[in-house]
Amino acid sequence: PSQASGPELSDAHMTWLNFVRRPDDSALRKRCGSRDKKQRDLFGPPGPPGAEVTLETLLREFQELLKEATEHRFSGLLDPLLPQGVGLRLVGEAFHCRLQGPRRVDKRTLVELHGFQAPAAQGAFLRGSGLSLASGRFTAPASGIFQFSASLHVDHSELQGKARLRARDVVRVLICIESLCQRHMSLEAVSGLESNSRVFTAQVQGLLQLQAGQYASVFVDNGSGAVLTIQAGSSFSGLLLGT
Repeated sequence: PSQASGPELSDAHMTWLNFVRRPDDSALRKRCGSRDKKQRDLFGPPGPPGAEVTLETLLREFQELLKEATEHRFSGLLDPLLPQGVGLRLVGEAFHCRLQGPRRVDKRTLVELHGFQAPAAQGAFLRGSGLSLASGRFTAPASGIFQFSASLHVDHSELQGKARLRARDVVRVLICIESLCQRHMSLEAVSGLESNSRVFTAQVQGLLQLQAGQYASVFVDNGSGAVLTIQAGSSFSGLLLGT
């Protein structure tokens, strides 16, 4: 077959060729029959004849071989796309929560978000015991690498009345370890406040390595000269990738 047919079709063709090129059954029966005649006196009469192999049986066996080859090829293509250790195993620690009510962030202040709730909608999840919804802190039950993300809806309507924004009128969203955003590695996203909309969404995501007992939580750093409000429904999620 040509190269344009792809590796899957090439594998299927070779499987069929190998199947149909098996040793000839009639020749094999002749050899076995002559051998049985020689050994009949030693081992007794031959047993009953075997079942007749029909075309339908051959086709069914080939379909089963083709199915196995396809599943094997699909598995080989999928494995490199999955993070190491994730695959189909049970995820022991994972959560998705939303801010229960609005949170005020005064000008030029750094605030840790708390007061989350687990959504009741289908598709939401809360596995393990690491997350405290009240404090907004996820404590690692074991040392490992975790994936975190936060999506915050920021209301900056108080800034829209100002004639001119300054360069430092930005908001930073951080996910920090042990509330030490400068000392430890943290995830950070910086958003300007030039949006014409009253509300915009600031997002941050990435990987952090936590030691057993350490916690991670979401912070908002308001560098502007006006009050910002983080709206209810803003989300925080995390997942244990591996130890």
